[in-house]
Amino acid sequence: MRLFLILAFAALGFAVDRPKRINRAIELLEQGQPIYYTHGHGGFEEGKNMAQTWADYINYEMEHGTFDFHNLREFMRGLIAGGPTRSGHLTPAVIVTIPVGGIDEATVRANYWMIQQTLATGIHGILFCHARTAGGVRAFVEASRYPFAKIGTGPGKLGEGLRGSGSQRYAAQMWGMTEEEYLTRADVWPLNPKGELLMGLKIEDKHAVANAEAVASVPGIAFAEWGGGDMAMSYGYLRYPGRPLPPDMAKARETVWNACKKHKIFRLEDGNVDNVEAQIRDGIMVISAGADPAAAEKGRKFTKRKMPW
Repeated sequence: MRLFLILAFAALGFAVDRPKRINRAIELLEQGQPIYYTHGHGGFEEGKNMAQTWADYINYEMEHGTFDFHNLREFMRGLIAGGPTRSGHLTPAVIVTIPVGGIDEATVRANYWMIQQTLATGIHGILFCHARTAGGVRAFVEASRYPFAKIGTGPGKLGEGLRGSGSQRYAAQMWGMTEEEYLTRADVWPLNPKGELLMGLKIEDKHAVANAEAVASVPGIAFAEWGGGDMAMSYGYLRYPGRPLPPDMAKARETVWNACKKHKIFRLEDGNVDNVEAQIRDGIMVISAGADPAAAEKGRKFTKRKMPW
């Protein structure tokens, strides 16, 4: 089905390349290219309208927005109906924020069904909020994997995956493949080099900062952010104070960034037309461009990106 759609799209006069991956965001990161995202939260029509988005991935909001799996499934169907993308991918990547946070291991294990249900919609990753403890993050990664995924497991490492049989059915349709193919590819990258799931963390409050190095060390995590808005509240501010940051927040940001660098995970932060080149030079590889495609356009030209957008 995926090849048919790519050929049909090419017949309409769009230049498309044969993608090497399901997840466009991972494919770009493997090429050393920054990725840019925008936001979504709707159903079928919004998905159809966003299928040709300028963004590399869509951050689908369910942390504070409506926690509605039917809506998310319809959004994914809409993306397919409006696709494929100019880069030849069936859909843009979709990364979802969910309301359970990594407060501690017990909290995540009690709510791991949220992770199961979210991945079963056929999305491409999760951005996990309030990642305070390594135990909570390990439980998050384990809930994202199937029991037969053995890379990175063992004593002192990750435990057995928790995803169950049946979760592959709808998701495989959204990825344009058989259930068996989905099962072999729905694993966390870059822990599994062939995995297609991009998992991230929000290390976004003072409690998470205190454990930043341990949190960032958990296998299966690809990227992280320091979450300026929630971090501000954690340090006693009503809202994000802006740049230059006050000393306590500047120190928190530095601590998170140092942990990311040490454990070789990508960093997420905002970017705009004025600072995107500086952000890229500073090593920011996951860039929130909001609703401004001009920032992404400028950044892509700066890094001489070849993949169509």
